[in-house]
Amino acid sequence: MVIYPHPDDESFGAAGTITKFREEGVPVTYLCGTLGEMGRNMGSPTFANRETLPEIRKEELINACEALDIELQMLGYRDKTLEFEDRQMVANHLKGLLEDINPSLVITHYPEHAVHPDHNALGAAAIEAVRLMDEDKRPVVWVQAITNNYDEELGKPDVRNDVTAYFDQKMKAIVAHKSQADGILGKFRENSEITADIEEAAKQRLGTEQFYIWNY
Repeated sequence: MVIYPHPDDESFGAAGTITKFREEGVPVTYLCGTLGEMGRNMGSPTFANRETLPEIRKEELINACEALDIELQMLGYRDKTLEFEDRQMVANHLKGLLEDINPSLVITHYPEHAVHPDHNALGAAAIEAVRLMDEDKRPVVWVQAITNNYDEELGKPDVRNDVTAYFDQKMKAIVAHKSQADGILGKFRENSEITADIEEAAKQRLGTEQFYIWNY
């Protein structure tokens, strides 16, 4: 099970790892916290506004999950408000879903090391949800840190997945999130003159997915 707050978190953060699991026949469910409806990125060039963005991002999310061949459940929280939600209520919500789906592994964000308040809040709620479960039924929890100095503060991640073998599939999922991906991929193009250089730059940035194992 993957628990992130926004459409595209799963693709940028864990699509290679997800693809590896799917190729091994492991089912994967994505619990997506919000529709990212308060995001500032309206496409490049602009093709959305505040009224249309939620439906666009929902469609992109569905397309990305189809590309990754994973189940999708949308949790229905509001973008940029997860930090203000009652942490225990969110944790109980997630606990119910965890007990229904019974995953062996949960992937989420590392609280306070995930840059965005929504990332930190939902990661903390997911960790709490697993803690609330019976100890003998708890899944393993992998947490993803994305702050610039996480390795200095936390040490080296416990899990380091080289996902370059699954890079094409990861890029398909990323590109499905067109409203968000165009701007980020544009940064690679700005620093690369030919397609091969763009692909290499993207692989350097996105070709490794790293996680810490949360200890209870």
